[in-house]
Amino acid sequence: MKYTIRNEYLDVTVQTLGGSLCSIRDRDQNEYLWQGDAAYWSDQAPNLFPYIARMTEGKYTLDGREYHMDIHGFVKDSEMEAAERGVSRLLLRLRDNEGTLAQYPYHFCYEIEYSLEESRIAVTYRVINEDRKTMYFGIGGHPGFRVPLEDGLRFEDYELRFGGDGGASSRGEIRRVMFSPACFVTGTVPYELAEGGILPLRHGLFDDDAIVLTGVPSSVCLRAENGRRAVRVSYPQMTYLGVWHKPHSDAPYVCIEPWSSLPSREGIVEELSAQPGLIALGAGERYENRWEIGIIS
Repeated sequence: MKYTIRNEYLDVTVQTLGGSLCSIRDRDQNEYLWQGDAAYWSDQAPNLFPYIARMTEGKYTLDGREYHMDIHGFVKDSEMEAAERGVSRLLLRLRDNEGTLAQYPYHFCYEIEYSLEESRIAVTYRVINEDRKTMYFGIGGHPGFRVPLEDGLRFEDYELRFGGDGGASSRGEIRRVMFSPACFVTGTVPYELAEGGILPLRHGLFDDDAIVLTGVPSSVCLRAENGRRAVRVSYPQMTYLGVWHKPHSDAPYVCIEPWSSLPSREGIVEELSAQPGLIALGAGERYENRWEIGIIS
């Protein structure tokens, strides 16, 4: 099922399958979200939980047992309940069930709240550990945006500008996460943005799959120098940012992906409780992470 929330600036549609965004339109009904195309990428904006990207051999271990999990976890394929609805706010909820327990042995409540604040979409993830043991997880978003955002521009006219309008202000040393050909983590290396904190877009940028960065500023703007429309994504609580489109293609979109953690390390079937960077949530505890998509029109 799909629900639309709106205010005087935006109309935003969300589907209950995976709680994912389906459409982001401004007051003139210009579409900003990628609308999916099997030739490039059928999805639009999956939510990632309880794991980010791939596991070595598609599995992990926990407390001496082995479990299997698909790429990006199970939320993207789960039907969520519309728990609360308002004109400009929607709360979706997923609780553990027989299917999730087979992959992830925890009792939990996972929520996604979408709320409109002028021309911004606030996305809030909440996880409540309803088990008697510590649960370990990763969480993140994977929204794709149309590029170009308006007629008369090309993909190569666009750039990602990190930080404020005056240029990037790093949260630390900017490093790129390196991946094996099978897309498992092999380490990190220093990474330099262009002057002004800019990453110019070109299709060949993604021929080795996603560019995943850490230490970057907590916001980035998808824009063209001679364009009017733009998208700003802010992710103050996320450690990593992925940028991606289908490798070896001229795909007319780019994904801007705020992540809390990373995929498995190359050649390691991870013990979930020991994998670096995962969130550890104690019994009965609650976790919340808010990020935003801002529309500039």
